[in-house]
Amino acid sequence: MKFRIDTFTLLLLGAIVLATFLPATGQAGDALATAGTVAVALLFFFHGAALSREQIIAGATHWRLHILITSLTFIFFPLAVLPINGLSNIVPSWMPKDLGLGFLYLGVLPSAVSSSIAYTAMARGNVPAAICSAAASNVFGMMLTPFLLLLLVSTSGGGDFSIAEALKDIILQLLLPFAVGHALRPWLGGFLGRNETLMSRYDQCVIWLIVYSAFSHSVESGLWENLPLQAILFAIGLCLGLLLLFMVFAKFLVRRFGFSLEDEAAVVFCGSKKSLASGLPMAKVLFSGHPGFGMIVLPIMCYNQIQVIVGAILAQKYREKIERANADTAG
Repeated sequence: MKFRIDTFTLLLLGAIVLATFLPATGQAGDALATAGTVAVALLFFFHGAALSREQIIAGATHWRLHILITSLTFIFFPLAVLPINGLSNIVPSWMPKDLGLGFLYLGVLPSAVSSSIAYTAMARGNVPAAICSAAASNVFGMMLTPFLLLLLVSTSGGGDFSIAEALKDIILQLLLPFAVGHALRPWLGGFLGRNETLMSRYDQCVIWLIVYSAFSHSVESGLWENLPLQAILFAIGLCLGLLLLFMVFAKFLVRRFGFSLEDEAAVVFCGSKKSLASGLPMAKVLFSGHPGFGMIVLPIMCYNQIQVIVGAILAQKYREKIERANADTAG
């Protein structure tokens, strides 16, 4: 397989560079932040309208698989990142407090929907299970993520934000638009289904806007002065280590419980991935106005790019294994 950096990745890097040298400040920064808030609410409105009732409630017949994926996403992953945040008290030059908080936030995020399903399909894995689990992860993630973050922050003694304000904003900016959009699905679902590419572009535009706005605010607050190069390299290494750990752990659990190879592909991809599309909009709500926002979202941005590259390699290997196994069975 040939690999290249996709256009969206370059755009995200461009947003960071642009914010570094030409940050939006003052009234422009305030206007950009307001536009981002409206764009995020509209994004979740569209997701609510696009997600069918069947996708929300389906998958109950394969409950063991979904329990396993959910446990990896919302139990084992949060537990794995908890010690990482503690490093901010031991080696603050390598793990600043806001960066440690970012790893806590990475741990409680839902699974990535599009890439989990895409790589499961590429691997010839159990695509229906991946669709149900990834969709359910994101629906429940809107409710679970802030509560799990509160639990981890209170356990580790890190972080500095108002969880009451964050929960209020989550309800008003995320859950309410999602519910209204889902209620209007009979009228909007067909249009959104016919224009999936347009909706995908809108998702990307919102993420780009959030990244530029977030890093503009953080650069103005001294992000690069407070985040040394070794901390960035350390964060990249930790993200790679977490991804490999959970891919191996997911494979071990699948084989321990006797799932098929197709199910294994779905669990490995859905259970190890974290959603940038959900993570950045929720971060904007949870950490609104936080001076260290750019540092907080750095782990999810690093993790996302690593999971894209590693996932593509692994999906090809699973595809070869599954096609070989099917050929042997047919023969």
